[in-house]
Amino acid sequence: MKRQLIAAVGVAAMVVGVAACGSSSKKDDNAGGSYNGKTVTMWLMSGSAPQTWQDGVKQAFEAQYPGAKLNIQIQQWDGIGQKVNTGLSDGSVDVLEVGNTQTAGYASTGGLLDLTSDKADLGGNDWAANLNASSVLDGKQYAAPWYFTNRVVIYNKQLWTKAGITAAPTTLDEFYGDLDKLKASGVANPIYLPGQEWYTYFGLLSGEGGQIAVQQNGKWTGNLESPEAKDAFATYQKLQSYSAAPKDKDEATPQQGPLFAKGDVGSIIGLGWEAPAPKDMPADNVGFFPIPGKTADKPSGVFLGGSNLAVAQDSKNADLAKGLLKIALSDKFEGMMASTGLIPNKPSLDSLATTPFAQAAMKGSAVGATTPNLANWANVENPPAPIKEFMTAVLQGADYDSTAKKYDGQITDLLNQKQ
Repeated sequence: MKRQLIAAVGVAAMVVGVAACGSSSKKDDNAGGSYNGKTVTMWLMSGSAPQTWQDGVKQAFEAQYPGAKLNIQIQQWDGIGQKVNTGLSDGSVDVLEVGNTQTAGYASTGGLLDLTSDKADLGGNDWAANLNASSVLDGKQYAAPWYFTNRVVIYNKQLWTKAGITAAPTTLDEFYGDLDKLKASGVANPIYLPGQEWYTYFGLLSGEGGQIAVQQNGKWTGNLESPEAKDAFATYQKLQSYSAAPKDKDEATPQQGPLFAKGDVGSIIGLGWEAPAPKDMPADNVGFFPIPGKTADKPSGVFLGGSNLAVAQDSKNADLAKGLLKIALSDKFEGMMASTGLIPNKPSLDSLATTPFAQAAMKGSAVGATTPNLANWANVENPPAPIKEFMTAVLQGADYDSTAKKYDGQITDLLNQKQ
């Protein structure tokens, strides 16, 4: 899970061009109704699907397609970009998991099968629109949304109680007030929020109704100069002022989860895997609530990280691969993912996500967003990561407007580079 969630929001930078080996998919030859000798290879990333999910999908697939075999292979995120490129080119994979920020890159170079005509059969009419957005490129469906997650406030109940706080905040003003109380009670880090946690900033921006980049006259441009981006950063800057975390580091340098588990940090904004395990902190001492918005009726926007499932353009078993997708995306198996605390691809299954983290995350996911669905978005996330540099510069005292203009120029150049 930990590796998956990091990769789903960051590893897109490793996506490089994939040259499709053919112009159309190869269809199954199901002579006599037998699938004997056919094997569908599915690549899943380490930490994504529980073993019970894998076993159940394999059993259901092989029962529905007698004679066919499902070969699930677990891949590691390190070096996955090049491995996927090779697999899509040489036909060694049929169905694969791709992070939602990776999908456009693979689709744009011809590596993924167009599933537009199959969307309804796969259950797509019920998919949440904001979750499905990363699976669509230029109006065509190149993948299917599988599961998602987003950040919430994870807090130390013991410290909050000691500071006289009796209920979780529902507005930003209440949140600021609670952080003031934590600070007054002697907590050095009422919230641990490093300066480069751009996923939280992205969520705040989406909550303002803004976008990190926009299309103007057929060209994508950075949008940090917009009023919405400036307002969102003001919120981020105020939250960060309650933190002793460095302004030039992100949430993984060092990992914020272990820091929180030490017991002297009031709160973090994090993913489910960043909450302490019971052996490190009693479960009843860890609380969760959605990042508050300006009003109690609407939480802050959030970045939606997660994974999609896609079929390789040059799969030799395209029809079987689509059949596997239909099984994997069924309510039974989507519900199984939801029960582990993840957000399923359709709202009708939300009630199955019953963990405290999932219940808090679910509220934010309804107003969540993903990064621009562009093949070149990876260039922006790739070091030197202009959004992170921008955030550090402003937090360290640089003028917002001139700094935003500088980094908008960098983002614009990166988004319009030729592949």
